Amino acid sequence: MNYLSVENLSKSYGDKVLFNQISFGIDQGQKIALVGINGAGKSTLMKIIMGAEVADGGNVAINQQVKVAIVPQNPVFTGSLSIYQTIFDESSNATLQTIQEYNEALIKAQEGVDNSDRLNKLMEQMENLQAWDFEYQIKEVLGKLGLHDTELPVSNLSGGQRKRVALAKAILEKPDLLLLDEPTNHLDLETIEWLEDYLSKANLSLFMVTHDRYFLEKVTNEIIELEDGKIFRYSGNYGYFLEKKAERKIIEATEIDKAKSLYKKELDWIRRQPKARGTKAKYRVDAFEETKEKAFSKKEEREIELTVTSQRLGKKIIEIEGLNKSFGKKKILDDFSYTFKKGDKIGIVGPNGAGKTTFLNMITAQLDPDSGKVDIGQTTAFGYYRQEEGSFDDSKKLFDIVKDVAEVVTIAGGQTITISQFLTRFGFPPKQQHTPVGKLSGGERRRLQLLMVLIKNPNFLILDEPTNDLDIMTLNTLEEFLDDFPGCLIIVSHDRYFMDRLVEHLFVFEGEGKIKDFPGNYTDFREWEKTEKKAEKESEKSPKQVQTAVVEAPKESKGKASFKEKKEFAEIEKQIDDLNVEKSGLVHQISVGTDDHEQLMEWSNRIQLIDDKLEELELRWLELSELDGISD
Repeated sequence: MNYLSVENLSKSYGDKVLFNQISFGIDQGQKIALVGINGAGKSTLMKIIMGAEVADGGNVAINQQVKVAIVPQNPVFTGSLSIYQTIFDESSNATLQTIQEYNEALIKAQEGVDNSDRLNKLMEQMENLQAWDFEYQIKEVLGKLGLHDTELPVSNLSGGQRKRVALAKAILEKPDLLLLDEPTNHLDLETIEWLEDYLSKANLSLFMVTHDRYFLEKVTNEIIELEDGKIFRYSGNYGYFLEKKAERKIIEATEIDKAKSLYKKELDWIRRQPKARGTKAKYRVDAFEETKEKAFSKKEEREIELTVTSQRLGKKIIEIEGLNKSFGKKKILDDFSYTFKKGDKIGIVGPNGAGKTTFLNMITAQLDPDSGKVDIGQTTAFGYYRQEEGSFDDSKKLFDIVKDVAEVVTIAGGQTITISQFLTRFGFPPKQQHTPVGKLSGGERRRLQLLMVLIKNPNFLILDEPTNDLDIMTLNTLEEFLDDFPGCLIIVSHDRYFMDRLVEHLFVFEGEGKIKDFPGNYTDFREWEKTEKKAEKESEKSPKQVQTAVVEAPKESKGKASFKEKKEFAEIEKQIDDLNVEKSGLVHQISVGTDDHEQLMEWSNRIQLIDDKLEELELRWLELSELDGISD
């Protein structure tokens, strides 16, 4: 079943053609990502599909039977509604509306308002719509997206918080087709992992723009690349896309070489022909024009070359001793000390609001600590790429903005090059260098921001969310440059691929001012966390159970169920059945209703505990069910 069709779509801005008569469709069950270099037109294409922009030509048709949800790159909410009201505002989902009305009626009842008839009627509707389980799904989605205080007005939210609200609203609408523009921007790592897991399992069709390579690998089953105004489709995930794109480039290069060889021969024939030509000769002339077009169709590849040098780094880099910082009652740093060494490549992770940016501002002397000392070496030269987009005069030309900083640039090896040559190496061809900055795409502006940091030849690089809005090609080049960067490096990023490739240890912001220095990259840390959580669960068992597990486990065959595991499997099945029976009884009691609102809340909380326990038991049941002989 076709959900969305794009037919002969075209869009240009002045002389720049973004895409010309492109066509593709999205069918039921497809999860497609749109990729391409910055400035290729990805966001424009997505905005046209979302209805936020108008194409020059062509059509976008969405199946009227399909429910569509949209999350733009930078969601905007108007009015003074709360997060909760925004998520349910004007929703066409009857279940969501009933849950909202039920929660509002329950709050009034707790405040002493007599609305028992209204509450009983809503509980009956909840039962008819099977909304009780869905209410818990709502709590889970809001919790996983970090939306705990749902009474906050959306007008006061940051860009990242607005993105979370838009994602929650879209997910809870239960769409058939979900359109996402850069869904992972401004989300923390834990939230991204949850969203990735949800979308990979969700029964919906998906079309998104993203540069998150783990996301592309695990969520998508098809990739569409927008390049040189045309599209190329790859039926597979990110790994398959890389393989097939490389093959396509080789074939294209071979065809162009053949066309050039044929062009030389045909050009010689054209020059030898008399002016008056017959039909056969005219046919050959037309064929010659096609050959000429093919021979000179090689695209202007935007290759980025990061070869800047860095200043010499002395023995003392940065010494941090007993650093403390609080904002009111919220402690950001609690007696933190660290001495940076040459070649340090450190990743910083932690939830949003944990103080990562505050820490960076303190070590660069832009914010004073409450106590403690940050001693910066005399030769330490910072390059600070900030999370916020750089402020540029949109009317100024790209060339002039860079020229205001330096006339020439020293690159690796001590060679000096002109500003124009440096811009070209950063993927800004000469033709683009004399256009106003206001005409750059979001990704191109971020690349300019990176250029302005590196042009000063820093030896201590701080990159705060450097991957936002940068295309995959730029990211790959940046990673290669940072791999060989001789100075110190600090990275704050939600891009797990980027972190895994570059960092050697992590500063983990755990809250309450505590920072853990973890030896390893992000994936190492997540595996360690899983092991720790498993060990904590084991420690909750009685000493006898722990001892039995330690002694007996090695004796059993890895894939064969032991007697103890068979017994545990049977007990889990019984527990699951008993809990489901209890849950059904509680749901029935809630649907029947009661004037005792404290009792109602107690039943509701008990159902939540049962759901949590069922999830834990079902996971263990799945583990055991894979063992041989478990059902004997």
